[in-house]
Amino acid sequence: MATIKADLSLKKSLLEQVEATAREMKVSRSRLLLMALEEFIQRYQNRKLLEKINAAYEGDADESEPLQLRQMRSHRFSNSDAG
Repeated sequence: MATIKADLSLKKSLLEQVEATAREMKVSRSRLLLMALEEFIQRYQNRKLLEKINAAYEGDADESEPLQLRQMRSHRFSNSDAG
């Protein structure tokens, strides 16, 4: 993976927290910032995906859905009891 350096401006208090956390975790400041950015982006992408899923399921429920859900649940429980 190619690495590109980027300048970053932080408030002094935030930089102090970054440095303290990096020392505690025994990682470099760069590694800590990279980990934080990766996690933030993953959470953001997950939230966007959830919004898309929720949008797809908006609206009135199909009348057959409750019956199908009950059937699926009873099938799942009967299979797990047999094993």
